[in-house]
Amino acid sequence: MSGIFDEREVLEDAADKWWLFLLTGIAWLVFALIVFQWDYTTLAAISYLFGAVVIVAGVNELFQIAVATTGWKWIHAFLGILFILGGLYALWHPYDTFATLSALVGLFLLVKGIFDITVAFITKDQFELWWLQLMVGLTEILLAFWVAGNHKEKAILLVVYVGIVALSRGITEIFLAFKLKGLRRRLAAA
Repeated sequence: MSGIFDEREVLEDAADKWWLFLLTGIAWLVFALIVFQWDYTTLAAISYLFGAVVIVAGVNELFQIAVATTGWKWIHAFLGILFILGGLYALWHPYDTFATLSALVGLFLLVKGIFDITVAFITKDQFELWWLQLMVGLTEILLAFWVAGNHKEKAILLVVYVGIVALSRGITEIFLAFKLKGLRRRLAAA
């Protein structure tokens, strides 16, 4: 019986933090806008930008462990560690990472797209806007295959990739915020 109460406390605690994800989602969207407007002329600047974004995305994934259900905690932990390691690599080897950055962005978009599609179907009964997350996931998968194309010689596309990653994170964070807010409402009614 105490397991039920422990799970409800975890859900209530996570639902009370919905506004944090709304703020981080908005911050990601603002960052994406800045990325698309910035003038990056060197490959090193793009690599540093990518490294910083991926490290922040990794920390964000680790932050989501606190509000994830038991089954998803290890996925958030794995993605968080993978993103942080990829970001550190981009910072340490800014000139050697052009092809690697494209591969990492493609892998990120593929994994995130699969994750978003899975979450959309799992939460279909609890979140009336589930189809929006499904559309974001499908778009991320299509972008992953586009990134995997032979566009690696154009440095400006890396800026676009970083902007797409930030935009994708922002939209997903806002979805999560409103899912948690809906959960909070349902828990209060129960």
